[in-house]
Amino acid sequence: MTRKATNTDVQQLAELFDQYRIFYHKASDIPAAEKFLKERIENNDSEIFVAEYNGKLVGFVQLYPLFSSTRMKRYWLLNDLFVNEQHRGKGYSKELIEEAKKMARFTNSCGILLETGKSNDIGNKLYPACGFEIYDEVNFYEWTNE
Repeated sequence: MTRKATNTDVQQLAELFDQYRIFYHKASDIPAAEKFLKERIENNDSEIFVAEYNGKLVGFVQLYPLFSSTRMKRYWLLNDLFVNEQHRGKGYSKELIEEAKKMARFTNSCGILLETGKSNDIGNKLYPACGFEIYDEVNFYEWTNE
């Protein structure tokens, strides 16, 4: 089952979010994860959907709003998608992506953007299977202040 995350989910969601960050080689920090997620939910900075199994959260997707000037519409950035290792291969990622697509349609956005590493074999199979097309006509650049 998938649904929109609420403040009552923050504690469990923070544990998943921490696992997600560890996967991307960040240090574990559950209190900071709780604070970060609570702020996103309370400030309506992002849309977070969760996958649940037997009353326990097993995955989440988080999207941030963007805008397309040329299309003059909202765009969504699918920034985070994670399913607990013990629950992978059961369709939760696809369910979460479908929930994100429903929200994108509901908000009359022009679509969803995402990026994943070229070495992410699972993601690079999952996203096309969910209707995403690789867009290789532009160069992606990043400037960081860290």
